[in-house]
Amino acid sequence: MPASSIDFTALTHVIHFSVIPNTDGSLNSSANSVSLANSTDIVARAHAAGKPVLICVGGASSEPDFLPATSNSTLAVFVSNLTNFMATRGYDGIDLDWEPLTAADTGQFTNLVNSLRSALNAFPQHKLLTVAAYAYPPDPPNQEYTMYASLQNQFDQINIETYDLSGPYPGWVTWFNSPIYDGGYRFPSTGGLVPSVDGAVSNFIANSVSPAKLGIGIAFYGDIWQGGAGTSTGGVTQPRQSWTAAPSMNQSAYNTIIASYYQSNLYHWDNSAQAAYLSISNANPANDMFISYDDQRTCQSKVSYARNHGLGGVMIWELAQDHQNGQSDPLLQAIKQALATPGLITLQSVGPGIALYFTGVPLGSYDVEWSSNLTGNFWNTLVITNVSGSGGVLQIVDPNAAGQPQRFYRIQTPP
Repeated sequence: MPASSIDFTALTHVIHFSVIPNTDGSLNSSANSVSLANSTDIVARAHAAGKPVLICVGGASSEPDFLPATSNSTLAVFVSNLTNFMATRGYDGIDLDWEPLTAADTGQFTNLVNSLRSALNAFPQHKLLTVAAYAYPPDPPNQEYTMYASLQNQFDQINIETYDLSGPYPGWVTWFNSPIYDGGYRFPSTGGLVPSVDGAVSNFIANSVSPAKLGIGIAFYGDIWQGGAGTSTGGVTQPRQSWTAAPSMNQSAYNTIIASYYQSNLYHWDNSAQAAYLSISNANPANDMFISYDDQRTCQSKVSYARNHGLGGVMIWELAQDHQNGQSDPLLQAIKQALATPGLITLQSVGPGIALYFTGVPLGSYDVEWSSNLTGNFWNTLVITNVSGSGGVLQIVDPNAAGQPQRFYRIQTPP
């Protein structure tokens, strides 16, 4: 996806993915095409739009690269190379994506974070430091939660990778890629709650990580479960299904899911999980499918969830999976719309009262307030309303507006 195709008005930051550590502390910038030309293009366009750009280091399966690069003998060289790369190419900060990050790695990771933050603080202008964190760290998880709590002031943002939350693992059931809630559902095999965005966020906060430091992940891709045996319908077609022979599961970009599989009659919304899916039954059960993905409603619900819980924001992986030339990037535009709500209020006389109209989004919580004197900065609550469905234009009536010399309204979200 070229930088020229990005709608920067929908974003606050851009993370350019990614350079990879070499064992001697140098950087591999060719593996993901982080060429000088590509760096120059994304930085220039983002800065023209007033948005900062971070360079990511790492990615999936990067732990074997990080370990030697952050050893006692190479850490200083690695930090110097990384900050020099950031500075010479005009980036505004660094995003760490050490995967997997195990409990045994926390010592070296902590040294890296502290060294990087110290080096970044030496620049005359503030340089950002963010991190991609596992939603559910490997056992024992508390050590990593404690580590993030102790390091949180070093980071500008801790972005939780609240996706890849399911798979055809032993003892599992079909489940969503990135559900907001677990709905109280527990694994039949263990009795433990299934993973969810809310479960991950709650774990970080319970271990003293500030909500304002946290971002939650929005997935611009989905999981395609197929086949399996031993379920009530043959192959897998629904969430929460068990099996005797495991189904397959593959990941696919949102664009591909919509182009290749989506039909309105196959679409379903799981209210307890706040997640979308497609249910596909075929004559041959081996071709049955359960497809879990984030759609426009899910994206907007996640914006509301972040607002309602006082989080720092949301994070997207990744923009290209929602983009096709000539299209409007439906998921990104849904997020942009959600961030812009409630927006303008329309007023209309209704009998003796005033009707207020504004746009609400799924899971949105709105406090509609009125005042008769702006200079006093005192506001009265007219009503607190919550959006339980898919969102849309809301109508709120103020029955006591008649005969008042002046009336001002505002909307707080969340209350």
